[in-house]
Amino acid sequence: MKAVNNFWQNQNQSNQMQQFMAEVFADNDVKQFLTVHQADLSKEAIQRGESKLYEYVHQKNIIKQGGVSVAPGYTPRLVYAAGQIDVSYVPTKEHMEQQAAQELHDRVSTMDMPRNIRQANFHDFWLEGANSSPSRTAAFGKLVSFSQEYDGQHFMPGYYLTGKFGVGKTYLLGALANALAHKGIRSTLVHFPTFAVKMKSAIGNNTTDQLRDQVKAAPILMLDDIGADTLSPWLRDEVLGVILEYRMQEELPTFFSSNFTMDELTAHLAQDNNGGSEPLKAQRIMERIRFLSRELVISGKNLRVKD
Repeated sequence: MKAVNNFWQNQNQSNQMQQFMAEVFADNDVKQFLTVHQADLSKEAIQRGESKLYEYVHQKNIIKQGGVSVAPGYTPRLVYAAGQIDVSYVPTKEHMEQQAAQELHDRVSTMDMPRNIRQANFHDFWLEGANSSPSRTAAFGKLVSFSQEYDGQHFMPGYYLTGKFGVGKTYLLGALANALAHKGIRSTLVHFPTFAVKMKSAIGNNTTDQLRDQVKAAPILMLDDIGADTLSPWLRDEVLGVILEYRMQEELPTFFSSNFTMDELTAHLAQDNNGGSEPLKAQRIMERIRFLSRELVISGKNLRVKD
């Protein structure tokens, strides 16, 4: 009785496989593939390739029905190679778009920056109507020109954006970083006051050098809100000073935003938390800032205030 059951089970499996293969050979893509390669494929080669033909149709149908294929994000394709039928997997359009979007995202590194910086772009910058101003338009033009001209091979100084709260300094830096990302150029945007706090916290676990070096070697560095807090001599000289010295020696473009003009920042950096003054050390920092960037004053309506 067991032998009879096995016989009918094998017969059923054979009939089922024949049905599957009939559906495979009826598939339009399979028929087209066999037609294109009819001079190359013998009857025996087609028989040997039936499992590949079945794999192709089976995986294609899974994807069509919204299921998860053997290679998520990839679609099967029949290929003829070395006299044999085979299946290769190529990325789908959606998968390639997702990869491109992720690569674009990864080219802009941010440290404690506002969330909207990720979506900042030149097209949405405030150039018309009540929010427009000549200085805002001039700064916009300078940064757009930088994004168009910089090729990553030759040094170009960055810009020191200065102006009151809410004039668009930070947003403009974000728009530049995203424009450069489309050219394959990486940028790092750092909210400097928060970075300074992290550097002080890193003293306890001996990671100050790693944190500082991560910032100083960025291909394009943007230090946001510099001068917002009074820096200790260590933060000024051993953190900011070392970062700027390295970037000056390596000729790496550097951008800044600040509520202080360069002259005002000079006086600010000379002061320490204990009321002391070290103008010469402040001037050394400013020499590096002036080498790395050109001052752009931005004025206009506070864009953070909603009418």
